[in-house]
Amino acid sequence: MTNRVYIEPRREIPIVRNVDVLVVGGGPSGVAAAVSAARTGAKTMLIEQQGTVGGMSTAGLMSHWTGSVESKMFSEIIRESARCNEGTFHEKPDVWINPEKLKNVYWHMLSDAGVEVWLYTVACLPIVEDGRVAGVITESKSGRSVLRGKIIIDASGDGDIAAASGVEYQKGREEDGKMQPATLMFKVAGVDTSRAVYLHSFESTFETPKGELQQLARKHLPNPAGHVLLYPTTLPGVVTCNMTNCVDVDGTDVLSLTRAEAVCRGQLYSIEAFLREYVPGYEKCFIVSSASLIGIRETRHFKGVYQLTQEDILQARQFEDWVVRGAHFNFDVHNLTGSGLDETGVQKHFPHQKSYTIPYRCMVPEKIENLLLCGRNISGTHMAHSNFRAMPICAAIGESAGIAAALCATKNIPLRKLAAAEIQSRL
Repeated sequence: MTNRVYIEPRREIPIVRNVDVLVVGGGPSGVAAAVSAARTGAKTMLIEQQGTVGGMSTAGLMSHWTGSVESKMFSEIIRESARCNEGTFHEKPDVWINPEKLKNVYWHMLSDAGVEVWLYTVACLPIVEDGRVAGVITESKSGRSVLRGKIIIDASGDGDIAAASGVEYQKGREEDGKMQPATLMFKVAGVDTSRAVYLHSFESTFETPKGELQQLARKHLPNPAGHVLLYPTTLPGVVTCNMTNCVDVDGTDVLSLTRAEAVCRGQLYSIEAFLREYVPGYEKCFIVSSASLIGIRETRHFKGVYQLTQEDILQARQFEDWVVRGAHFNFDVHNLTGSGLDETGVQKHFPHQKSYTIPYRCMVPEKIENLLLCGRNISGTHMAHSNFRAMPICAAIGESAGIAAALCATKNIPLRKLAAAEIQSRL
């Protein structure tokens, strides 16, 4: 040992699993990938560092499914969610997320498909052999383990395994590396829902006797908070708030993540007081829960065989090798330096109604073999990412990634040699 480094002693790590498809990350894209791979006939395993599956849709207390896509997997998720939410308070039970019930939806899908799930398990490092990812080293309460897989799907959001494997990437916006801000979602109860105001976008406004709500938020909330985003839930008197904000966050850096958590938690009760003072129906509201997972919108953009662009989305490109179709959302770019919508973002007034497709090439790294990008870490520009990062689109990406991985694992063919038509025929 020196005063700068510690040399870890060499040790043997047991290989505890050999599977066809190993999925790293249990958010909507990872769950969809694992279920899809298992249903396609592959021996599949999913590892997740949180104590539950669902990522931002559950541990992150996400309010609702936003954006749309043609996907059997996503349709199944919302159909099962609506069935679980039937008879609850608010209309559209397939849109508003009940995180506790959604956890069970995911668990049933994974269990029924025969996926082996390990929670509380961190994927530390990839095992790379001759330019091919052969597995991952994990750390958990059980110690270190090696999990080997014929195909590895990185659905970790930030692409931790892809980055450590040597897949080329850049962070954030192309010109300066700045990334979208972080948010800690929370819920308030005690809301008089007969009078409650809901503002679903930064461009939504509401006049009150004390002033317009978005302007009041900019004036009275602690910087960099300063906007109002309020959404219904399936529970009586409960509203989901997307109003905390921390800028200059790097979601791949532990100190930056810790700062984001502290900043956002420091804003919670100022926001609660603001809601009571200025928002109709919230006069007696109080915080009942906050997310156990902070919302990181943007980190690494990897270099795949093809990079999806803003122009592809605006032109509604229909790629021949599509593996996601019917994708539609807006350019959801939160202000990179403060509150509200970034000058490049368009939410409520997004003008393009035509849907676009995502090609298989966006999921395949340019150089590394046996690894698929999945979810918001597929190959795309900063602006394109602000659109395809929507959870329904990420679930559809996962559905295709699982099929591709299973076909290549069971047929023993390289990912980049798989014809997209084989994936399409199963979607």
